[in-house]
Amino acid sequence: MNVNANFSTRVVVHSEELEWIDSPMPGVRRRMLDRIGDEVARATTIVQYAPNSKFSPHVHTGGEEFIVLDGVFQDEHGDFPVGSYIRNPPESSHTPGSAPGCTIFVKLWQFAMDDRTNIRTDMNKVGGVSDSARPGVIISPLYKDEHEEVRMEVWAPGAQVHIDAQAGAEVLVLEGSFEEGIDTLVKHSWLRVPLGGEINATAGKNGARVWIKTDHLREVKPPIIKS
Repeated sequence: MNVNANFSTRVVVHSEELEWIDSPMPGVRRRMLDRIGDEVARATTIVQYAPNSKFSPHVHTGGEEFIVLDGVFQDEHGDFPVGSYIRNPPESSHTPGSAPGCTIFVKLWQFAMDDRTNIRTDMNKVGGVSDSARPGVIISPLYKDEHEEVRMEVWAPGAQVHIDAQAGAEVLVLEGSFEEGIDTLVKHSWLRVPLGGEINATAGKNGARVWIKTDHLREVKPPIIKS
């Protein structure tokens, strides 16, 4: 299955407008943002867990990165409320589920295969610093290595925001809205910009809080399926 699999083009998806698709596990539904592969896939997805639903235990051979958008995500490592940012590196394992129900933004098979860094961060508690080069922007770093940079940014109402996307970029709106090109992105809208691109955004009247990943699209690979 291929969904928005041409990584040389700019993509905007308003996830709240997509239909939910049932997963193989009862009570777990998905909205696919991009995907290369079937059940084993390089994928970016919004996933909804109904109350008391769960997945069976499994290993994330290619790693898993996610943000809790609402509710409480749970596994044997703890309870993760709204605003949690989690990185489960390649070869990590868990049994995910949610007693109260939750919705997460999740990326699979997008790690360097030798990455073993596990991160569990509450983005609501990460301090922010003003960006002197971009007035009205506050940056909260989440993760950075030689392959990518991940951060949360808060944009003041009407802020003019430039993001260099020479090695690709993704933006997910957590709160508020912004305009970029001909598009208005609202809560849970997602933007992906290809290599050699840039983002020139104007924050909406209530500002915006966004999750951003940059420098990670130099090489896009499908998942490795072991026989």
